Amino acid sequence: MMPDKPAPQTIDEYIAAFPAEIQDILQQIRAVVHQEAPEASEAISYGMPTFKLNGNLVHFAAFKNHIGFYPTPTGIDAFKEALSAFKGAKGSVQFPLDQPMPFDLIRDIVRFRIGENQKKVQKTK
Repeated sequence: MMPDKPAPQTIDEYIAAFPAEIQDILQQIRAVVHQEAPEASEAISYGMPTFKLNGNLVHFAAFKNHIGFYPTPTGIDAFKEALSAFKGAKGSVQFPLDQPMPFDLIRDIVRFRIGENQKKVQKTK
């Protein structure tokens, strides 16, 4: 039996484990988050690429047939209508790999989450 590969420690390591076409999508999602939240830090949390800005901002992950995007339950709820075309759960949505990635929607959700986290910080000050 072969030992499992070690868990990725960085988003670069995470992305490098996938085929080129998936890497491209993951890098584009990463770029969208960085454009909206240039001061967000990158981490691996729950085994997934994670962006943190005043707390967890968003997570994303690649699967066999979809990209999972995890903007917390409030991030899903705020975009319920736009996300209704996709499978999802309380805090997640699945973007199928056989359809164009909704980068503008991802951008809007990231903006929403930035605002949400900023409000939380302002309340605690």
